[in-house]
Amino acid sequence: MDWGPVAVAVVLFVALSPGVLFQMPGNQRAVEFGSLKTNGVAIIVHAVIYFALITIFVVAIGVHIYTG
Repeated sequence: MDWGPVAVAVVLFVALSPGVLFQMPGNQRAVEFGSLKTNGVAIIVHAVIYFALITIFVVAIGVHIYTG
């Protein structure tokens, strides 16, 4: 079983959730850190960044973690 794509997706999802670590664009500034608030534009920006990074890690680099 290949757990690489699953692990990459989970780590990126947690790290790129708007408002958890950072939010771009923020509610008051261009980038806010640890605000735990979000807006619609930030959700779209983080979704595009997530898609780009998961495509790079899973398709281009080919991260694989085999078990069993």
